[in-house]
Amino acid sequence: MYIIVAMLRKLTEAECRDAIAGGEFPDTIRDSAPYIAVVLTQSWCPQWTWMRSCLDEISLEPGVDIYWLEYDREPFFDAFIDFKENVLGDSLIPYVRYYRQGVLAHTSNYIDRRGFLRLLEG
Repeated sequence: MYIIVAMLRKLTEAECRDAIAGGEFPDTIRDSAPYIAVVLTQSWCPQWTWMRSCLDEISLEPGVDIYWLEYDREPFFDAFIDFKENVLGDSLIPYVRYYRQGVLAHTSNYIDRRGFLRLLEG
């Protein structure tokens, strides 16, 4: 199955700070499409490099938004890593959160293209 990603974009600082303050990504992220993936990682991670190239090449159906963040390159790194590890409860990278209709449906760490699509689609 091929999907056309409606949007693939980096999370903004404001969106990340809202997530840190609220303990979850804001509705503007979670409700931006019926199917959402949020990939949180660090720039040096070789698995992220591979995942990113796959995300750039995937063709998905409309209704899918994918957000990403290389938080080691951000001025709010310390606050974000604390949020990711202690609030979201995951210390591995890449870390992926899959939302369906605004509700968290799955999480994963590094995953191949087929597994990513399977978790995204439900």
